[in-house]
Amino acid sequence: MRQHVFAGALFVVLLVAGCVSTETHTKTVEELEAAKKASVAALEAEKKQAAARIAEREADSAKLAQELAASQAAGSRTGQALVTSNQNLDRALAGLRDSEEEAKKAREEARQAQIASGELRRERDLLRVKSDDLERKLQTAQQEQAASAKAVTEANQQIAASEKEKGQVAAALREAENNVRDLTTKLNAEQSKVAALQQDKQKLLGGTTTAQDEIARLQKRAGELETDAARVKDLEKRLSEQDQQIGTLRQEAADRHVIAAKAAMLAEELEKNKQRVAGLTSELAALGEEAAAAKQEGDRLQATVEEERVRLKAGEAERARLEQERAAKEAEIARLTRTHEDLTNSLKAEIEKGDIKIKQVRDRLTINMVDRVLFDSGQAQVKPAGLKVLKQVSDVLKKVTDKQVRIEGHTDNVPIGVKLREKFATNWELSTARATSVVRYLIEEGGVDRTMLAAGGYADTRAVESNDTDAGKAANRRIEIVLYPKDLTDLAGTIK
Repeated sequence: MRQHVFAGALFVVLLVAGCVSTETHTKTVEELEAAKKASVAALEAEKKQAAARIAEREADSAKLAQELAASQAAGSRTGQALVTSNQNLDRALAGLRDSEEEAKKAREEARQAQIASGELRRERDLLRVKSDDLERKLQTAQQEQAASAKAVTEANQQIAASEKEKGQVAAALREAENNVRDLTTKLNAEQSKVAALQQDKQKLLGGTTTAQDEIARLQKRAGELETDAARVKDLEKRLSEQDQQIGTLRQEAADRHVIAAKAAMLAEELEKNKQRVAGLTSELAALGEEAAAAKQEGDRLQATVEEERVRLKAGEAERARLEQERAAKEAEIARLTRTHEDLTNSLKAEIEKGDIKIKQVRDRLTINMVDRVLFDSGQAQVKPAGLKVLKQVSDVLKKVTDKQVRIEGHTDNVPIGVKLREKFATNWELSTARATSVVRYLIEEGGVDRTMLAAGGYADTRAVESNDTDAGKAANRRIEIVLYPKDLTDLAGTIK
């Protein structure tokens, strides 16, 4: 374009200058034709470059549209994840309420079981007290029964002895009665004889010695009979006493039989009470097991409720954390978008020339600069024109506080020339030196926080275009300034 303007100006000067020689005119016309052809060729080249830039920008626009769609899809997925999380939390709350109701019922059942268990324990204790009292009474009755049995045995022995003695006394009494009757008969006969003898005495007036002896013998015999009669009375008295003693012993034996029957009845009642105590003990043990099972179930339900409560709190905390991270991410993306706009405005001329490309994908921003913007060929020192570009970039970057900034150096696959090998052995050294030069300028001249910056060289390992063409190689020789997020937890804490 500049050559075309120059040719036009030259033509005007020649017209103003007036007539010239034919040779000069011919030469001038030829120069004009050459300039015209050069201008057309330049215009064609610029047209092709413009078409290439337009195609490239259209491709970038398509990529940005795809990235925007992906970002929107990611945002939609995040929203769906939050909705799902809310639904899960609602279900967890419902489950927690159900678990609390079940735990409440289990606690009530356990309380009722404990009350029933307490009543059974009290009844069992009362029965045990009563059983112990009955056992003591039974032992006392058994002791009394044993004593009574012993006394009955002794009484029976005494009765047998008394009966034997009674028989002996009765036999002696009968013998004595017979003797008494005989003696009485003899006494009556003797008395009759005595009376007759008295009469004879009267008659004989004192009688003879033989009659007196006979009388004395008869009187002695009468005394013996009286003694025997007294002995018979005494035996009758002793026999009556023996009869009374036997009646008393028989009454005592009857009383002991009553005591034995009562003792048997107490033993039977004691056995029934023991069986009842055993049944109540079994029932109490069963209730204890049910109460323990109910308590375990209550504890399990309580533990489940606590776990649900903890999980719910964890879910709420996780939801709050996700919400904070989402808010932090949205705020970060918004700030990054403003940074993108600021850089686009600052580097508008270079972007229009195609020397710089700025691309944002959600929370990442990449500034792609072809090497000719910053460096001369084979050099790692930023040239003056590149310093102006870096000044514009640093003015925007020093306002950014929530990003890490990585400066990346990239080259094509053409090996380092012989003249430069003393300075840069391979493209690795060249790419790293260029990235380091940019970092030093941003820190020392641009005022960017050094803790945010990092530098790295990648040589030709991360090509963006094919190295088979000059245009591809030119695109691969670049400096990329990548802004990427810090830790989201720190961002969320900053927002909070």
